[in-house]
Amino acid sequence: MASHSDTLVVFFGATAGANGGKLGSDERELILLVWQIVDLHENKVGKLQRTLVQPDSVDLSEQCKEETGLTAEELCKAEPLESVLQQFHQSVSAELKSLGRSSYTLCVDGPQLIRQVLHPEASKKNLVLPECFYTFVDLKKEFHKCCPNAGPVKDLTLTSMLEYVCIPAAVEQEAGLREVKNMVLLILHLLAEPYNHKFSTFETVNYKFESGACSKTEAVDSETVIRARGLPWQSSDQDIARFFKGLNIAKGGVALCLNAQGRRNGEALVRFINSEHRDMALDRHKHHMGNRYIEVYKATGEEFLKIAGGRGGNSIPLPSCPPALARPQRKRAVPSGRKMGQQPLKSLTLPSHTAGVLNRYMSAPLISTLPPPPPPMVSVPVLATSPFITTGSTRDCIRLRGLPYTAAIEDILEFMGEHTIDIKPHGVHMVLNQQGRPSGDAFIQMKSADRAFMVAQKCHKKMMKDRYVEVFQCSTEEMSFVLMGGTLNRSGLSPPPCKLPCLSPPTYAAFPASPAMLPTEAALYQPPLLATPRTPQAPTHSPAPALAYYSPQLYMNMNMSYTAYYPSPPVSPSTVSYFAAPPGSVAAAVAAQPTPAILPPQPGALVRMQGLPYNAGVKDILSFFQGYQLQADSVLMLYNWSGQRSGEALVTFPSEKAARRAIAECSNIPLSGHPIRLACCE
Repeated sequence: MASHSDTLVVFFGATAGANGGKLGSDERELILLVWQIVDLHENKVGKLQRTLVQPDSVDLSEQCKEETGLTAEELCKAEPLESVLQQFHQSVSAELKSLGRSSYTLCVDGPQLIRQVLHPEASKKNLVLPECFYTFVDLKKEFHKCCPNAGPVKDLTLTSMLEYVCIPAAVEQEAGLREVKNMVLLILHLLAEPYNHKFSTFETVNYKFESGACSKTEAVDSETVIRARGLPWQSSDQDIARFFKGLNIAKGGVALCLNAQGRRNGEALVRFINSEHRDMALDRHKHHMGNRYIEVYKATGEEFLKIAGGRGGNSIPLPSCPPALARPQRKRAVPSGRKMGQQPLKSLTLPSHTAGVLNRYMSAPLISTLPPPPPPMVSVPVLATSPFITTGSTRDCIRLRGLPYTAAIEDILEFMGEHTIDIKPHGVHMVLNQQGRPSGDAFIQMKSADRAFMVAQKCHKKMMKDRYVEVFQCSTEEMSFVLMGGTLNRSGLSPPPCKLPCLSPPTYAAFPASPAMLPTEAALYQPPLLATPRTPQAPTHSPAPALAYYSPQLYMNMNMSYTAYYPSPPVSPSTVSYFAAPPGSVAAAVAAQPTPAILPPQPGALVRMQGLPYNAGVKDILSFFQGYQLQADSVLMLYNWSGQRSGEALVTFPSEKAARRAIAECSNIPLSGHPIRLACCE
């Protein structure tokens, strides 16, 4: 370890969200890295290096734009994190070799960049970090050793440290370059008289969590313990340690809580090596484990010992939390079939002076839970399609998640404030559960992607009544994907949890609506039947009205969450898309129609790719199949249960012949050094 003191690599980074002391607290990705070598023996500095990092989601906060001056266009041209880290390692190694040095230690302005950003992001992206990122020097702590009267370490900033030793700050305009230059100035000052400081204290990041036993009589500092809630029930202690990657958990410091039946209840007590790591763990409140966000609260040593020390093993009540950490309590989703605790759906019969306003915004509410099994063959009439159904990749929609169950359209309009003028006509879609009650979700179509982005930035985690609401930007395509069982959050889109991805159902024939066939109000609340459909195409083979038949087994086997469109007053019935078995006069009208044949399946053939690098994206796959004229929407990346890329993808070819030719020509050809296996999907 002595050789590590020969050279420091001053290291600075910025994310797409919060920076400074709150770096990494909002789970945003790295977008900028800057570094410079300092030879501690010769007191010399190397070349100042600055590189941009392309995040998976180029979604910059206003604070980030102001502090870094970076734009989404610049970041789109940058290399992804894995490539940038390789460039960093090669650049530093080459420069060290020219200096006659063989090893180095990173020097950072506070531990957040290493512990709260690099390690968690690399873990989520399945990247293996070089060994250099497991040891570092914290400049603030080194400065505090030399200047203990400058104030507590947690209150030190680059500006305050420079002012304390009377060094003029660098005036470099570009973000990152300025900070690194100031850090180098401080290091050179500490190396000189009167301090003659030796950089000999190195912080480490644990490579892995070490399991172990805990005695009931062991003293546990309450300033080192947290409680995590909302964990997937199957989570192990290693899964929890991975969620807190970058922070050092004490040996045997994960205690899983059990319910009265001895089953895991989604909570755990975690003990860290000191209060600094505990405080950084609290900053991961509402970060994601796969598709679920995890709540993190303070806990006590006594609570930890009750669980880890084997006293019964049952979960204990959550203590009252500090106001800064407390969040409004929300009811968890109850599986279909259980008694629901939500309030019944409010009547949408409105006073005349408000009905017109709400009609401007409101569209058909949506339902996204699995319905009861329908009859084996049900005749399905199709009316004029809703504007919601037309899907696209433009991110001109937003999703509201965590709405109060009593929230009505007027509450959403009030929540959005001035941004309501940018909602498309009939662009507010409430999501209902199987019982026809609000589910806490809503989708809203905006006039443009810019407006959707602005709303997501301004309204995310804003309070509605007694609850904060999460707001995500999305496209109508992603909206439909979510309603088929996938998940959407700020980390991106994950497909529905099924053996094969949920593919779009076949196009259904439509018949023209006539006054005799308009549904009654009772028909609007029948159980849902169809998954999110494509826009119906007018029949061309016959001028007579046509009906489409639907086999429920087609989708039951794929474990889809079903979606149907339910109109409510004051929406016109013309916005209805699909209905279940029609009652009354509608059923009679349907019975009078001739029985049609089942529609043929859509053309095309599906090829499964296996063995992909975890960082491979759609562009890489399109390049791999260069010459086959594939479009971006032909590729579907597959994810594992943790919401991370699984190394597999599904690719739709225009014909079975093209698919078989691709398998014959491209099987076992390497992509970034990984031989790719190809197979036809039946």
